[in-house]
Amino acid sequence: MTQVTAREQPGEIGSGVLARASATAYWYLVVEALLVLTAAPGLLALPLLARDASNVPLVALALVPLGPALSAGLFALRAYRRDPDLRPAGHFWRGYRLNWLDVLRFWVPFLAVLLVLATNLTHLGSVPGGPVLAPLLGLITLGLALWCAHMLVLVSLFSFRTRDAARLAAFFLARRPGVTLGAASLGVLATGTVLFASDWVLALLASVMVGLLLRNAGPMVADVEDRFTA
Repeated sequence: MTQVTAREQPGEIGSGVLARASATAYWYLVVEALLVLTAAPGLLALPLLARDASNVPLVALALVPLGPALSAGLFALRAYRRDPDLRPAGHFWRGYRLNWLDVLRFWVPFLAVLLVLATNLTHLGSVPGGPVLAPLLGLITLGLALWCAHMLVLVSLFSFRTRDAARLAAFFLARRPGVTLGAASLGVLATGTVLFASDWVLALLASVMVGLLLRNAGPMVADVEDRFTA
């Protein structure tokens, strides 16, 4: 009896290793292109700004489009892991449309606070006792950045109110120390890439960094699903 093999429907991924590897590469390339496109207003401005303390407000302003772009990337890559297909652009734009406003509700205040902290850090040398405050401000900045990483994942993947997501992000800083340390490692990697290569190298690795952030946040995401969506 002749065995009949079902054909893959358009948009489906074949079962072979090569097909899945090709699909994964395709997804990351498309998500990368869309990340750069949606963050382009700021990315194009950053190379034009000299690395001077007076430009810190402009850097913060240039980073505003990055938040919704990263959120859409997280949303798209999670969709691929849950139900692989060949429609990365559709998932990316759906995530962007659903989450851009919720992301900006915390992303803009985060950048504003980061701006204040960065300005204070750059002027500590002219303040009596300033060097003593530097480690404290550095720890606050680090904690805020890690909270923002958790917040970005939660807002991108779940439909929490902003204040509830903020509480959960703070809770998981201690609840999931492995996730927090992983996010810190990604921050060190991103900072090192900018310092020793360039910000454009980091931009070209954006989809890979987003994928690593999503994988690192896996235990936190599973915990949230068990607590609130089971």
